[in-house]
Amino acid sequence: MRQRERLLAEKKRMHQPSCRMNDDEFQLLTHAASACRMSIAGYLAHSALKAARDLEHTEAEIATHREMVRELFALRRALGPIGNNLNQVTKALNSGADAPHAKAVLDAVKRTAERVDAFTQRYVGTETSTG
Repeated sequence: MRQRERLLAEKKRMHQPSCRMNDDEFQLLTHAASACRMSIAGYLAHSALKAARDLEHTEAEIATHREMVRELFALRRALGPIGNNLNQVTKALNSGADAPHAKAVLDAVKRTAERVDAFTQRYVGTETSTG
């Protein structure tokens, strides 16, 4: 695993604010940081700074953005196994073997493509019409 680059002295984070959370809030934070493959401290810093730099957005817009990111991560998780299964079907068919699960895989591809289309219409269409 590659080591993270050190920050220059002027960019180094020297302050360490703290906050209190109940168990549910901390679990939600831990899950969110993990889903983004970030440390909890890194996730908190990134999220807080992003919010602090953009005070124009309302809470509803932030919630919509959070839903959008959650759906993107869910779609990414769904596509991984489907891609693997599609590769297995392709390999079997190219070698002349039967692929009895090909229809199920193609159905999963179709469902996920429809989900991506719905996502695009809901979020991207909304983003471009208001932005």
